[in-house]
Amino acid sequence: MMGIEWMKPGIFVGSALFALIGVAIFWICFVIVDKLTPYDLWAEIVEKKNVALAIVVGAMCIAIGMIVAAAVHG
Repeated sequence: MMGIEWMKPGIFVGSALFALIGVAIFWICFVIVDKLTPYDLWAEIVEKKNVALAIVVGAMCIAIGMIVAAAVHG
């Protein structure tokens, strides 16, 4: 049983820091992919209702998230 071991300040701050680093890396990767595509992803998905592109971008987000989580976790 884990108890309240995770509430220690060092563990809590470390977890929060790794979460912020993971989100930052994810956001940077998403911006890079957005810049590499020949069109504006947001406009294509939201304004033009491109469902196929939304599915591809969603899958890409899941993949980047999994890679970042594995890298941060160790």
